[in-house]
Amino acid sequence: MQANRSARFEDQDSDFCAFRSRFNAGEWSQVTPNFHFLKVRSCQMQEAKNTKRALVRIGFDGSVHKWYRATNAKERFENELRVLQYLERKACPFVPRILDYDVEELKIVTSNCGSRVEQMSDQKLKKIFAELETYGVRHDDAFLRNITYRTSDGRFCVIDFEFATILDSSPEIERRPLDSEEKVASPAPETASLFHWSGISDRGRFRPNNEDAFVSVAFNSADFYYLGNEGEACTADMDFVFAVSDGMGGERSGEFASRFTIDNITKLLPRRFRLSTSDRRSGIEACLQELFLGIHMQLTSLGRTYQHAHHMGATLSLIWYADSWLYYAHIGDGRIYHLAKEGEFQQLTEDHTYVGWLRRKGQLNEREARVHPRKNVLTQALGAGNQTITPQIGALRCMPGDTFVLCTDGVVDGLWDRRIRELICSPPKSASNLPPANRLVKTAVSESGRDNATAVVLEVG
Repeated sequence: MQANRSARFEDQDSDFCAFRSRFNAGEWSQVTPNFHFLKVRSCQMQEAKNTKRALVRIGFDGSVHKWYRATNAKERFENELRVLQYLERKACPFVPRILDYDVEELKIVTSNCGSRVEQMSDQKLKKIFAELETYGVRHDDAFLRNITYRTSDGRFCVIDFEFATILDSSPEIERRPLDSEEKVASPAPETASLFHWSGISDRGRFRPNNEDAFVSVAFNSADFYYLGNEGEACTADMDFVFAVSDGMGGERSGEFASRFTIDNITKLLPRRFRLSTSDRRSGIEACLQELFLGIHMQLTSLGRTYQHAHHMGATLSLIWYADSWLYYAHIGDGRIYHLAKEGEFQQLTEDHTYVGWLRRKGQLNEREARVHPRKNVLTQALGAGNQTITPQIGALRCMPGDTFVLCTDGVVDGLWDRRIRELICSPPKSASNLPPANRLVKTAVSESGRDNATAVVLEVG
């Protein structure tokens, strides 16, 4: 029995190594068949429902793909699309959100609202559907089969709006789906800014490989660009995303985990650009929530599928610049700092570590935290065996002169907060010609170098 188990683990490890090699080569369509969530084409998705009326499959990012069939398929498709668009404008928080749709295929793609509920009291059921009506929609199939439970926020949700009625009968309510031009349109930016960015990663002085990764991208409804490690751009018609990730897992699984995390950002966020509706802020924040949960699900599935990837995980700190607003999302022990135009310097994110928790309770100061024996004990990360996660998500208005710093824990290990500020605002003459991110990483490695060190710096003009 032991020999059989060892052989099975060896086969799994071999499969994972093959999967990792193909991923590194960019061959997403050739990954091992044991891990269906990474298949991009619809025929390779996880099938959730297949009836005469509809086919439902789950995408690799957790999104729900639904095709309408049989009698009145077009009418049912248009009604559900119209109702969900209406509820999005009303900012209803407990229904699916439209991510994409195809009028020719009679297909919609929505966010995932969790698993179906098996039991619920009639009183609770009526209460949920009554709450839906406060947002202006009556569900005409108000039964338990259309209730789900979303573990990310502990919320009961309502799904399947093929048979639903918008109670508002005013003329401005749309009676048909948006056409293709309206669908990809985004609101004009309030102001255009010129900003500079720089990014760099270093494996440090002692680690044999680099488990950190970072990315800088710009996109809108029509185009997508990878940015260089340093540059400047006008924000007039593009959104910009910068992110850093630190992988964990050993045996080069950590290196794979951070690259896998970063790669998912570039695959998922451009698809979500069309969510930039009139309520842009709630749309972006919901998109970031879905992104983190989708990556977490994939890393968790990999860990369950391959023994070699057991407890593989990653941290992620991300900023999304759009229309003079900066949206941020974070999990783990990386950090995002904000240096305001007026000179105030603050850490926007919380350290998801045991020591970070002690600091927030006022039981440790920065000096005590840096030497604490449990400073590297994470309480949250993507994957890494965590059952549930609660990423930190927020937003703030940007002003000319603002600077934002994203970094992994290798930078924090080598630099005090005040030193980070000094290197941004008043670097020594020997480093003044270096880009800001290079100053931080070079100094952190020289001061410590025990871990990989990565930084991205965004300066708003």
